Amino acid sequence: MSVIQKRDQLIKQWIKETAEMIEEAKEKSLEVEEKSARNDLVTNMDKKIEEVLTDKIRSHFPNDRICGEEGFGDDLEDLKGTVWFIDPIDGTLNFVLQQENFAVMIAVYEEGKGVQGYIYNVTEEKLYHAIKGQGVFCNGQPVSTPENKSLSDGLLATNSQLMTQDAFSDYRKIAGRSMGVRMLGSAGLEVTELIKGNIIAYVATKLSPWDIAPGKLMLEEFGFKISNFSGEPVDLLKSNQTIFASPSAYDEIVTANLK
Repeated sequence: MSVIQKRDQLIKQWIKETAEMIEEAKEKSLEVEEKSARNDLVTNMDKKIEEVLTDKIRSHFPNDRICGEEGFGDDLEDLKGTVWFIDPIDGTLNFVLQQENFAVMIAVYEEGKGVQGYIYNVTEEKLYHAIKGQGVFCNGQPVSTPENKSLSDGLLATNSQLMTQDAFSDYRKIAGRSMGVRMLGSAGLEVTELIKGNIIAYVATKLSPWDIAPGKLMLEEFGFKISNFSGEPVDLLKSNQTIFASPSAYDEIVTANLK
């Protein structure tokens, strides 16, 4: 068994175990804390899941490094070797207020290149995953490449900051060129909407490496494009203003000469 096959089996097992932990937590009182703002939350489950996943990775792959949201990983200054990206609950605000519309996300990169990506929609029990060069799968079934629609022929997804803060008012013109705007509040689930062909672009003002890494690999399997707002490659060592899009929609967005 190759290292990739071993990781694939373990990650799928760990995600199943994580989902069971989350379902059990729904029946209990969550401990909720604010991070940077009142709508930037962390729960005891975010921390517990990341700690459990980090311990499992270190046990099986002691030479690998980890980039995690809740501080149980490593302080990374480069992406040399094998790096794991973990988002224990992507969409924590949804998890707290709605108890749906959130995901568990894991990705593995080698020398800065995506090798494996996993996004698990906990509520719908759907696991999207990709291994570089092998396509994208949902619950083990291959997913066809979404249609390459232009901006004017599809729906655009975004985050609340872009729609509410004046600093991003120019980007609302981009939204106006689409057929409509959608917003889920989870970067991982927005990527799965792209995978399904339900939207043609996702534009977000601030995504962390663990928000980006799994979906970046998956969408690149389809030939979709991912960059920062300036059209430059995203930096998986810091937060990014990020565009995920079909090739046609992407070209329309980045050539709009918006800053």
